[in-house]
Amino acid sequence: MFKSRPLLSALVNHKLTSEINSGLYQFFCTMSEGAKDEQTAKLLKRANEENEVSAETVHATKRIKTEGEHAEDEKKYPKKKVVLLMAYCGKGYYGMQRNPGTSQFRTIEDELVTALIKSGCIPENHGDDMKKMSFQRCARTDKGVSAAGQVVSLKVRLIEDIIEKINEHLPQQIRVLGLKRVTQGFNSKNNCDARTYSYMLPTVAFSPKDYDTGNISAFRLEPETLQKVNRLFALYKGTHNFHNFTSQKAPSDPSARRYITEMSCGEPFIRSDTEFAVITVRGQSFMLHQIRKMIGLVIAVIKGYANEEVMERSWGQEKVDVPKAPGLGLVLERVHFDRYNKRFGGDGLHEVLEWDSEEERIKAFKEAQIYPTIVETECQEGSMISWMSTLPIHDFQATSAKTLDDKDQKQDNADEGNDSD
Repeated sequence: MFKSRPLLSALVNHKLTSEINSGLYQFFCTMSEGAKDEQTAKLLKRANEENEVSAETVHATKRIKTEGEHAEDEKKYPKKKVVLLMAYCGKGYYGMQRNPGTSQFRTIEDELVTALIKSGCIPENHGDDMKKMSFQRCARTDKGVSAAGQVVSLKVRLIEDIIEKINEHLPQQIRVLGLKRVTQGFNSKNNCDARTYSYMLPTVAFSPKDYDTGNISAFRLEPETLQKVNRLFALYKGTHNFHNFTSQKAPSDPSARRYITEMSCGEPFIRSDTEFAVITVRGQSFMLHQIRKMIGLVIAVIKGYANEEVMERSWGQEKVDVPKAPGLGLVLERVHFDRYNKRFGGDGLHEVLEWDSEEERIKAFKEAQIYPTIVETECQEGSMISWMSTLPIHDFQATSAKTLDDKDQKQDNADEGNDSD
């Protein structure tokens, strides 16, 4: 009898539960349509909230995983301050310096930053703010200008085979040729003592003004003319007031005084049946258009459009009309860090910032990418011949600001499409 009690109790409970569930079902069935909708909405809301929580959990998990991967990369490849030696052909690019928000004007730095991100040298968010990687270029080159020895300083992850991996994501006309560790406070612009540029031009630029330029391949530069060219270039050595060799610079502006240590023209050589020569100039720093105007004025004197005395007069207080040679042919050859090398180069911890071991690669890049582009463009477009035809519009005796402005405007119009520096 006592054993049958649990069974009886179970039967009673089952009956009660069935009656309750039946009652709830009947209650729900007798609910109004509005109540049903409200109940359904509550159930859907609860389901959505559960989904949102689940999505947030997944997102947080992914974020933690990504942060963990970045932390792992940072641990495996800690960021270090380095300099990169770069070479590039500037044709088709709007200069070296990156201009955020102007993606239609592609620059050399745009290509470099993209390659640094794709190769894993910098985090992706550093591409939007270059200050995060302490980026600084040594020299800003303008539209169309090339470089064989540009140097940039930045913080990167020192991944394995870093130069090769960066170059994998760069076009052939842009190359990283070398890398060296530097001090944490190094700044490629501020630590630079001097810059050396070259300017490649057809020697017909030094022909007499009555020479028939219809057949430039027939012209050959006489040794006596080359000697005169170099004597005039030598006058630029030392410190002078170059306010007439740039734009919007007053004679009293101290920044117009620049120090030139070297300027000369090398022996001519033949490329594509045309004679060319290379001018080399080294100085502490250069203003916008300064080198092109220094060359333009010497050409004007050699051709007989201006007297030699105009050069010394151009360093004085008065305004002088100085022509600006075409941008094609200008190349940043190398940058110099003499003071840095003297202070840190022999401390046993840091390398001397010289690139002797990269010299062959620099030369090979110039022969493959820079010189052929200059020669081909000059032969096809004739930028030097076109510019030479504008020299008669300059009045080298004029000293009034109004006359100078008028001539500069004509020069700018004539140089349209060759506005690189």
